[in-house]
This record gives sequence, C-alpha cells and structure tokens, in this order.
Amino acid sequence: MNSCKICASDTVAITDEKSKKIYHKCSTCRYIFLNEQFYIDEEHEKKHYDKHHNNFESLGYVKMFDDLIDDFVEPHLQNIESALDFGCGEGEVLPILLERRGISCDRYDLFYFPKKIYEDKKYSLICSTEVFEHLQNPLDMLKKLLLHVEKNGYLLIMSAFHPNNDEKFLKWWYIRDITHIGFFDISTFEYLAKELNLKIIKHNSKNTIILQKI
Repeated sequence: MNSCKICASDTVAITDEKSKKIYHKCSTCRYIFLNEQFYIDEEHEKKHYDKHHNNFESLGYVKMFDDLIDDFVEPHLQNIESALDFGCGEGEVLPILLERRGISCDRYDLFYFPKKIYEDKKYSLICSTEVFEHLQNPLDMLKKLLLHVEKNGYLLIMSAFHPNNDEKFLKWWYIRDITHIGFFDISTFEYLAKELNLKIIKHNSKNTIILQKI
C-alpha cells in the first residue's frame, strides 16, 4: 500500500493497461501520483524540457501569462512588490511580464536558473506554473516555498486539475507527458490550505489557484 504524498492516507492503485504505468489515488485529498518505478532520470527530464520553445516568439504562450496576471495577480497588485518565479524555465516570460507591471521578480529553475537566489529572501508573491506536476515530494517543496512568502503574501500555482473519474484520468492528455508524475484537484488544495494555514483566494476549476498565507 502506497501512502499519499500529500496527506499520508491510504491510496488505491490505477493501472493504465496501454502504458502499464501504475498510479496511486488518494480518496482523502484526491492527489494522484505515478509509481516511482516509472520516473525518468534528470538527464532525460532536461532533454525533454530542452525541446520546449516557450519564449516571447510564442504568442499563445505569452497571452496565457498575460491572462494569468490579469485574472490572478492584477486584483492584488497594490499588495505585491516582489515576486519569485519558481521553475521559470528558460524563456523568462512570466518574470518579464511581471516586471512590466512594476513587480520585481527573481528567477529560479532547477535546470536553467539553478542558483537558489530566494534562500535568504521573502516575497509578496511566489508563482509556480507547470512545476508541481513534476515534483517527487510536492508537500516538502510547498512547505519550503512558504518559508519565503511574507505574511499575507500570495502563492500562485498552475497545474492542470485532474478528472475525478478513473476512466477519464487514464485518457487524459496531461498524463502522457513523461515528466508529469503528480496530479492535483481542488480537494487537494483545500486539504493543503487547511493544514498549512493558507486561504484559497480564487481558482478557475481548471488549472490555476492563488492562495494567501495567513
């Protein structure tokens, strides 16, 4: 029996008959995670990310982040002076867009900006877009990030919320990415908010949520 990596509850196995991959689904917080035997190593993970071309030449990618800022950051702009983009990728699109709105923004990425510039700092806002689905220990990372969020500061997470149906989950496009190993839904974030003294400010029921540290 595999315990949930978020709430430590028991899980139920889901097997993809096509890929033979095994996932573990928590009935308490609804977090789903891939069995560790199917993880890829960092070398192959980096090669996969190197195929991405997420920069200012990709207009759809830029619009996605402009919309993200409009919907989730702009309403709180008067409370935000500094930000960290945790897992920013190579293109720096979100940090640059935030800076254009008057928010100073540090960058960190395991592969592209590996210096942990945030270690002795606190921020009004930490953004982590398309990162948490890659993490082997998302709870530990979330706790570490919250140490760097100011009181009443914000944590913005983007990661596609999974379907609450096993058949639909196994057909879901998001699990086809070989680097995606953990999957959240609103119940997962509700559990995390209760346990970590956070307040859910807003979510879009699809892939984005902003929480406040209280």
